[in-house]
Amino acid sequence: MASRTAALAAVALGVLGVGMVARLRWPDAAPALDCAAESVRIRPDGVAVCGDGAVPTGAQALALGRPLDLNSATEEELALLPGVGRSLARRLVEAREEQGGFKSWDDVDAVRGVGAAKLQTLRAAAALGAPPDAGPVW
Repeated sequence: MASRTAALAAVALGVLGVGMVARLRWPDAAPALDCAAESVRIRPDGVAVCGDGAVPTGAQALALGRPLDLNSATEEELALLPGVGRSLARRLVEAREEQGGFKSWDDVDAVRGVGAAKLQTLRAAAALGAPPDAGPVW
């Protein structure tokens, strides 16, 4: 009985030790780059850097926490937004093309499939205009 208890204690200490090592090596919440999200660029090898490179687009922009411009994002990029699937992305692009672009959030709200909750989500993840440093997809 004592050897069984000792074995369980050894296993528990081992698990505790692994947990402590994992916690010490776990990434912290500090930003990986020392520049604002608007200044992040993507090198040709796909690495995000502060400085020279291309303006992040589509999924890269979303991963960096930057909003997509609803007036220029592709259907594939719109489908990446939270709560937007392929069909709603397609309807958003069709409505945008018919209207010559979304001029207000009321225009977006009028698209079939966009209700109050979806509109709130879209407003948090997208924009109706490009920021000053925007590239072609914003």
